[in-house]
Amino acid sequence: MRAPQATPIKELRAQVEQGRAPRPLFTRLSQQVSRYAGKPATFVGAMGVIVAWGLTGPLFGFNDTWQLIINTSTTIVTFLMVFLIQNSQNRDTAALQIKLDELIARLDGPREVLLDLEDLDEEALERLRLEYALLADKARARGDAGARPEPASPAPDTTGRRTP
Repeated sequence: MRAPQATPIKELRAQVEQGRAPRPLFTRLSQQVSRYAGKPATFVGAMGVIVAWGLTGPLFGFNDTWQLIINTSTTIVTFLMVFLIQNSQNRDTAALQIKLDELIARLDGPREVLLDLEDLDEEALERLRLEYALLADKARARGDAGARPEPASPAPDTTGRRTP
């Protein structure tokens, strides 16, 4: 008798827990930079660098090269941080979207369009937002703000996908 095969999600979870999950160098770097960039010690260190730079001004006569050092270094750090933090944000957003999709899929009778909201254009998102605002107003008027009202009309499917 064969042992049951693990699903890809279970395999990935096991790899993550054992520290064996495949992660590219850029992913690991962006996670570490994002993690440390938001710590108070990093802020204090950055302030220390700026104070040290300011204190060296008299030694260099506040010349153009002295000013160029801080201007260039802050520009380079800012430029690189944009890409590292954006990579981290993209991953976090994708993970959050997967979690939300799972929660929506587990609800009784979710509308299919809710699973792919990130694929809709701004106009369709605004129509859905207005529809849910109206539903919330109706629920408050009835005094059952905690209840899950049924949508007044089916949501538009602007993704072009076919639903079974």
